[in-house]
Amino acid sequence: MPNTRSASQEPRLFRTLRQDVGVVWNDIGRIGIRQTFRRSLSDLEAFYLTTHRRDELAAMGRGQRAIYLLLWLLKALFLKLTPARRLLLLVGICLIALHSSVRFGDTTRATFDLQPLGILLVLLVLMLELKDKLLARSELEAGRAVQLALMPDRAPQLAGWDFWLFTRSANDVGGDLVDFLSMTPTRLAITLGDVAGKALPAALLMAKLQATIRALAAQTASLGELGRLVNRILCRDGLPNRFATLVHLELMPDDGHVRLLNAGHMPPLVRSTSISELPRGSIALGITPDADFHEQQFDLAPGDVLLAYSDGVTEAMNRAGDFFGDDRLRQVFGAAGDLTAEQIGRRVLASVDAFTGDAPIHDDLSLVVVKRPRAL
Repeated sequence: MPNTRSASQEPRLFRTLRQDVGVVWNDIGRIGIRQTFRRSLSDLEAFYLTTHRRDELAAMGRGQRAIYLLLWLLKALFLKLTPARRLLLLVGICLIALHSSVRFGDTTRATFDLQPLGILLVLLVLMLELKDKLLARSELEAGRAVQLALMPDRAPQLAGWDFWLFTRSANDVGGDLVDFLSMTPTRLAITLGDVAGKALPAALLMAKLQATIRALAAQTASLGELGRLVNRILCRDGLPNRFATLVHLELMPDDGHVRLLNAGHMPPLVRSTSISELPRGSIALGITPDADFHEQQFDLAPGDVLLAYSDGVTEAMNRAGDFFGDDRLRQVFGAAGDLTAEQIGRRVLASVDAFTGDAPIHDDLSLVVVKRPRAL
């Protein structure tokens, strides 16, 4: 079909370029030209070079490192192309470097400048690669929209409790699950899960995990039984080398009693008079079909706070390669004071972001804060 979109709806080239200059200028003003260049180069190294190659570069002097880095990046870029595009790029580079002339008789010479054709071939490869990237980007954005629609858009409400739920993906789609389910007016379930891996494969398994828990949670008498049923389904229908860790807890209104299932996840923290760690749980879901799971039960007194989190919190990394770590998390959590669940969660999140700064995000990050407020 012909394109019926009006010209006024097309992006305007010069306006877009002015906006681009403003964005780049703001980035440079915020972190400096040198740091901007280093960050871009570091991202290229992480994507194109293996760990072995990066270790080799680290042992080189500055001049040698620059030469080998350029060569290895070009080689990696070349090898990541499809066979047809590799050949097109090779022909294009050869034509750019080629300057030919042919002699006719004794005096006539014809010169053929093939550089424009070579440049066109290189641009063609660039356009094809950009087309693939934009198509993949569009599909990921659609997947992100579906994933967001499956996630809760608000905190749960239950008398005598205060909640805050948060998740942030490292990529367009992620493998962390944060969800709640009101099974009856007196039975609320909250889930935090972490699927091994990142991006689309983890997101697909996360959606299956969420659907399975939602289908089974209201039908099981104990959380140990819920863990066994979910595990068998993931082992039957899951992918090889893909597993999920899970913290699933159930609460009742105006009652501090908590029932909790921990399937291979980091034990949640509880802040009372001091900070303590709940007992470790069972094996992760999806590893072996015959695994056994056990329900934990405990009570939270008024003023107590439970914090469940994914490893994207403690393993958040700054530019120096340091992890945020358990000690920093405990310190921030312990110093949060008598704040609301949301205020506590946002304080933890702000501390993680301040620690990582402009470093790339390597993993999905999720938080669940459950507080039993003091009586007014």
